[in-house]
Amino acid sequence: MARKTKDDALQTRHQILEAAEQAFYTRGMARTTLADIAALAGVSRGAIYWHFDNKAALVQALLDSLHEPFDALAKASEDANETDPLGCMRTLLIQVLQQVALDPKTRRINEILFHKCEFIDEMCDLRQQRQANSLDCHVRIELALRNAVNRGQLPAALNTTRASRCLHAYIDGNLAQWLLTPDAYALHEDAEYLVDTALDMLRHSPSLQV
Repeated sequence: MARKTKDDALQTRHQILEAAEQAFYTRGMARTTLADIAALAGVSRGAIYWHFDNKAALVQALLDSLHEPFDALAKASEDANETDPLGCMRTLLIQVLQQVALDPKTRRINEILFHKCEFIDEMCDLRQQRQANSLDCHVRIELALRNAVNRGQLPAALNTTRASRCLHAYIDGNLAQWLLTPDAYALHEDAEYLVDTALDMLRHSPSLQV
């Protein structure tokens, strides 16, 4: 019975997340209520609150589900013992771009984040979460870049703090622009070129060196 209860709770959580994704994508975050999500999921509002504190927590759970497939590569690039941290980062970034382009679920969630999210009222919690996640992402990118410098894959004089901000903004900018005009070009086909352009910037830009 205990196993069934746990399985039922996981199934309910999955239904809620699926409904939230659908509602946010169709109506945007600001116009979607927890009652809307509960109706789509076929559960009560109480069931939503049992799993999630608010809409911001729901959105964060959707975003967390996107990061799981890339955890191994991210951790490898951040590991001081990794012999090819820059190669791990390159593969990771290419896969991120390609998954957004090729996986409908990943594309929808990213479109919600970039173009259907307003950081107002109850979504201010999400803004704070996104700020914390962004700062953490900069730290992790910088760690990977330092490892690449230590392995001689990037210039010894690279300003890794500035470079991490530039790389993060470059990838986010490409995603935001492509999601706005997805028919403009094939992102999955250009992913390698886009990432290699960013790495060339890290290797050769005088402005990124101390």
